[in-house]
Amino acid sequence: MMKLVILDRDGVINYDSDDYIKTVDEWQPLPGSLEAIARLSKAGFDVCVATNQSGLARGYFDITALKQMHHKMSELAKEQGGRIDKIEFCPHSPDDNCYCRKPQPGLYQHILSCYPDIDPGKVFSVGDSLRDLEAAVAAGCLPILVKTGKGERTISKGGLPENTIIVDDLEAAALHIIYHQNTRTE
Repeated sequence: MMKLVILDRDGVINYDSDDYIKTVDEWQPLPGSLEAIARLSKAGFDVCVATNQSGLARGYFDITALKQMHHKMSELAKEQGGRIDKIEFCPHSPDDNCYCRKPQPGLYQHILSCYPDIDPGKVFSVGDSLRDLEAAVAAGCLPILVKTGKGERTISKGGLPENTIIVDDLEAAALHIIYHQNTRTE
């Protein structure tokens, strides 16, 4: 049976910055995040990334720089024995009112459309912001909030979707997801 997990990028897989991650050199993985992706891959999960990248619309970096960052992320995950199966990003600014920018569910729905045999209600989604969680829930996925990135700030603001699971980091999220998958009976 195919299994799927959807991850946010900045603050979950790599260090985040309020000034945006603009270059391949600025893209630096969080401790344990690539190992967590490898753990999920080895447990049979397809690992997909859904990320807002309004820095494109704002002119902070171009599509080439974004592709370089994603190539680095994929290659470093591979070096740990993992893989990133799909990366979906929203290039729009908040003013564009698009359907793909989180908290809208468009990125998640597009990923899910590539997996028609998977029930969204069995798909965990890991993020560090309220908009990640809201997009996941709107697409029917199970929300996990990590304390890395903007996670602590998100917790302090409150208003999390019902049944949000809170964990320290992506490694803890991966362990929870794998444990939950292995203990669930169909």
